[in-house]
Amino acid sequence: MRIADFEFDLPPEFIAQVPALERDRSRLLVLHRHPNRIEHRRFYDLLDYLHAGDLLVLNNSRVISARLRGMNAHTGGQFEVLLLEENAMNDWWVMLRPGKRARVGTRIIFRDRDGHPTEVIATVIETNNEGHRRLRFGGTINIADLLDRLGEVPLPPYIVRSDSNQREQDRQRYQTVYAQPAGSVAAPTAGLHFTESLLAEISARGVEVCFLTLHVGFGTFAPVKAETIAAHIMHEERYELSEETARAINEAKSAGRRVIAVGTTTVRVLESVAANVNQHSTSPHPPSPGPLAAGVGKTRMFIFPPYEFRVADALLTNFHLPRSTLLMLISAFAAPNDTRGRDLILSAYAEAIRERYRFFSYGDAMLIV
Repeated sequence: MRIADFEFDLPPEFIAQVPALERDRSRLLVLHRHPNRIEHRRFYDLLDYLHAGDLLVLNNSRVISARLRGMNAHTGGQFEVLLLEENAMNDWWVMLRPGKRARVGTRIIFRDRDGHPTEVIATVIETNNEGHRRLRFGGTINIADLLDRLGEVPLPPYIVRSDSNQREQDRQRYQTVYAQPAGSVAAPTAGLHFTESLLAEISARGVEVCFLTLHVGFGTFAPVKAETIAAHIMHEERYELSEETARAINEAKSAGRRVIAVGTTTVRVLESVAANVNQHSTSPHPPSPGPLAAGVGKTRMFIFPPYEFRVADALLTNFHLPRSTLLMLISAFAAPNDTRGRDLILSAYAEAIRERYRFFSYGDAMLIV
C-alpha cells in the first residue's frame, strides 16, 4: 500500500483550535464493524457501549512543557526548541528552528515564559541526518526540573496561539486528568475526553480501569516522507507495562472479556508486548503471543493494514491527520487481518466531515467496536 492511499481532504475550519468547553461533551462517532454502521453520540454516551467485566486500558503519560525559547549567545538571534528525547540528564535531542543557524558549537541562552533571559544555557554538540540537534544544557542541575518555569505546552503546529490566556488553559487541557509519569512531547489525545467523574461512573458500572505508559514522541506527529508504507520507519518510543496491568489484561483475555484500548499509543504498547517482537521490526505479522509480561522497553512498531490484533477488542481514538501512521493503525483496526479497513475509515471520516465533527488533537472522538 502507498502512503497516498491514506489521503483525504479536510476543510481547515474543521481543525479544532480549542478543546470542547467540557471534556466529556465532545462528540463521539461510533463505528460498528459487524455490521458496518455508524452512530453519532456525545462522549459521555460512552457508558452505553461499556459492559460490566470490560477492561479499559489508558495511557497515563504526562506531557512535558517541551517547547523552549532562546537566543543565540553570540548574535542574539532567536531560536525555538522542541525537546524530543532525553539521552541523559541535561543531554537531549531536539528540533530547533531556524536549524541552519544552529551549527555545532552554537550556544543558546534560554528565556522564561515571560521572555526574560535565564541562567540556563545549552550548546549544540551534534546533528543527525534528520536535521535534529543534540543539546548539552548547563546552568541547571537538570533541565527537566525547570520545564514548568521555562517551557510552553508543545501544541501541534496546526493549533495556532496568540492569546497568553489560552496558552495557560492549554497547560491544563492538553493533559489527561489521570496523567502521571512525565515524558510525552504530545498528548495521548483520546484520553483528553475523560473526566474524573466519568471514570468513576465507568468503574461503578463494573468496568475495570487500568493504566500503562507510553511516552509519546516525535514519531507520533512526524510527517511520513516515504512513498510506500513498507519504507517508513517509526521512531522509538518508551513504554512501561506494570505487573498490575499485565495481570488484569491476561485475566480479561483468559476469561473472554473485552479489552478496550484508549488511544493508538495504548494499542501500540499492547501489541508490542503481546507480539514479543524485535522492537526494531516493522513486520505486520508478529507471532502469536502467550500471556503479557510486565516490563519496560522501546517500540518502533508500525501497525498498518493488514494486521491481526492480539489484545484490543475495541478502540477509542480521535480523528487523525491525512497520511499519518495513526490513520493507518485505525484502518487496520477497522478490519483486522484485511485491507478493506482503509475504505471503512475514510468513509466514516467523510461522514464525520459532512456532520461537521472537529478533527485532530482537540477534536472529537471515535469508538470502533
